[in-house]
Amino acid sequence: MEAIRTLARRAAPLVAVFFAALAFAAAAPAQDLQEGKQYARVKNPAPAGTGKKIEVIEFFSYGCPHCADLEPEMQAWMKKLPPDVQFRRVPVMFQERWVVLAKVYYTLEALGEEPRLSPEVFAAIHKSGTNLTSEKIFFDWAASKGLERKKVEDTYNSFAVGGKINRAKTEAQQYNVQSVPLIIVDGKFITATDKVGSHAAVPPAIDALVVKARAERPKS
Repeated sequence: MEAIRTLARRAAPLVAVFFAALAFAAAAPAQDLQEGKQYARVKNPAPAGTGKKIEVIEFFSYGCPHCADLEPEMQAWMKKLPPDVQFRRVPVMFQERWVVLAKVYYTLEALGEEPRLSPEVFAAIHKSGTNLTSEKIFFDWAASKGLERKKVEDTYNSFAVGGKINRAKTEAQQYNVQSVPLIIVDGKFITATDKVGSHAAVPPAIDALVVKARAERPKS
């Protein structure tokens, strides 16, 4: 028994080194992103947001199953935003059904309910099979979540939401968005799940690109 204890004590440092090596190997890809592999540069970089903060944009659609799978990772990441980083989403409209879902997004955003209800929209569509591309079903669903149905209808059909839909289309064209989810960091870096290998690897990749963007910004 004493011999076993002695072996265990001798092995403990080796085990610690082994797990430390594993942790380093897992973290390394996020810190050592290679241009042309895990990310690309935007050909014509655009000023992001107000320019005061590093802006992270997620091009997405509620109708996209890959976006739904990424959502839990993004929700966790959003809770730890650095002070100099801001996040926003831009819905894409590759098909007519997604135009309706973009209106759903901007309606919830205008009502201040997007942070609370976006995860539930994904769940309703991809887990419960709720057809939120039907206006009536969406209005009923929103009411079931505690929103005033008439206010939801008025917002959904408003000029303000229509204007945001048009701007989203223009922005998707500007960045030549061909697939989602797609992440843009500070208007100059592009990454996505298929570039970094998994949904779980997306937040660390974003953080690494934020560091890169921060370093490339002019010193004030």
